[in-house]
Amino acid sequence: MRHRRLGDSGLYVSEIAYGNWITHGGQIDADRATRCVRAALDAGITSFDTADGYAFGAGEEILGRALKGERREGLEIFTKVFWPVGPGPNDRGLSRKHILESVDASLRRLGTDYVDVYQAHRYDHRTRLDETLVAFADVVRQGKALYIGVSEWRAEEIRAAQALARELRVPLVSNQARYSALHRVIEAEVIPACRAEGLGQLAFSPLAQGVLTGKYAPGRPPPAGSRATDTKGFGRKFVSGLLHDAILRPVQRLLPLADQAGVPLATLALAWVLHEPNVSAAIIGASRPEQIQANAAACEFVLGEDLKAAMDEILAPVALTDPALTTSPGGGR
Repeated sequence: MRHRRLGDSGLYVSEIAYGNWITHGGQIDADRATRCVRAALDAGITSFDTADGYAFGAGEEILGRALKGERREGLEIFTKVFWPVGPGPNDRGLSRKHILESVDASLRRLGTDYVDVYQAHRYDHRTRLDETLVAFADVVRQGKALYIGVSEWRAEEIRAAQALARELRVPLVSNQARYSALHRVIEAEVIPACRAEGLGQLAFSPLAQGVLTGKYAPGRPPPAGSRATDTKGFGRKFVSGLLHDAILRPVQRLLPLADQAGVPLATLALAWVLHEPNVSAAIIGASRPEQIQANAAACEFVLGEDLKAAMDEILAPVALTDPALTTSPGGGR
């Protein structure tokens, strides 16, 4: 496993990170989730991403239990705050009250004294940005987080936040964004802003909810056990929007490229994401431990320019590139 710097910071993260959105506390039970975390560790993954809103805190709890006993200094743990965690008006957003209460709750669930990166899960238009940044700065100064980050923020929001972060002398180092060969929205504005402001991308959904593995074939029902057939969690609704022949046909045309390269299509898709220099890590999820070992090997494959160009040409008609599709301030993950 290789590591990259997270933005311009001195923190290194594993190129493949393990995330538990949808899976832990939803698609899979705690026992299998623990086996997936152990498989990630065995594959050399040191970076783990979660959020207080994942399964209403169960995602953090399961991850914390699975990592118990590991050398804390050898891990990079990320969590997030924004989405509702209770019924009250202060149980959501990026107010000072919610941030300071939420970080303590997250640390309890994770069983750790600090997180490496504490992230704003969306931009909060109901709260002044300076209130949010001062609260995050206090979290860092209290030793409860080492760095701060954002998730799915627009370019102008990132620039404004970094200006305040520098005034407060707090390290804002990352943007967690949806990014894959099928979803390239951040390339137009967000990535240039992050390069200029010293933030690295933590890319989620790099396999486009499994579509870029090639397992969903046009004109055929989804394979049993896939996210598209899951009835326990809510992952099915996120992948359903991609299960159209107009998307699946071009994806199937990538399979011969993967065969020629001698790797699974998932490896090709992850290598495509890691080809972008501003990406610090690609966050993978898994419902089975064996998926992790295969996907972790993607950092060993170097995607050549000709092969990337061939992928881009095939997917150009269906790849999303419009910056207006940035999901802040609302939308799902």
